[in-house]
Amino acid sequence: MSVMPAQAFIHRFDPANGSERTLLLLHGTGGDEHDLVPLGEALDPAAARLSPRGQVLERGMPRFFRRLAEGVFDVDDLRRRTHALADFVRSASVAYGFRREQLFAVGFSNGANIAASLLLLSPGVLAGAVLFSPMFPLEPEPRPDLARVPVWIGAGRADLIARPEQAERLAGLLRECGADVTLAWGRGGHGIEPEAVVAAREWLAAR
Repeated sequence: MSVMPAQAFIHRFDPANGSERTLLLLHGTGGDEHDLVPLGEALDPAAARLSPRGQVLERGMPRFFRRLAEGVFDVDDLRRRTHALADFVRSASVAYGFRREQLFAVGFSNGANIAASLLLLSPGVLAGAVLFSPMFPLEPEPRPDLARVPVWIGAGRADLIARPEQAERLAGLLRECGADVTLAWGRGGHGIEPEAVVAAREWLAAR
């Protein structure tokens, strides 16, 4: 087994059970490498799961990148952390023997934001993504070629943190880059509704 990089994320890896797919599980603020495992199991119980813990602490709560205030991202830090996560994923694919061609990110909130940033800044690392309650992370320059990359976005009409216009703006940018985007709306706020899990599971099964 290959040696993981010195700056590797604290993480959990669960091997696949008869599937070639791997889910990259990316938690929200205050979560850890175990938080989204039940969600991953619900979305695709046969898939392998790679679940890293964010390396930034905000008042003791793990995150994947810094923010300057609620809803205001430290974009320079986001870029650095995105590339670090991409390097980790590449190393993990060698260490654990999974194919990145079958790697789908599953992120919630802060985890969804860095998953979107991975798509925009490190195209080719992910085969697709399932994003719950994302915001618009950054404007990439140059814009990546995401032709035929499938992305599912679950957003809440009553979300006061990741407001609906943020999901619409992200979906628009991804579509401009060529991604095949499904934007699914729920009536709830900032969270993962059972109906959204069912919709995402059905979408993922069809990929």
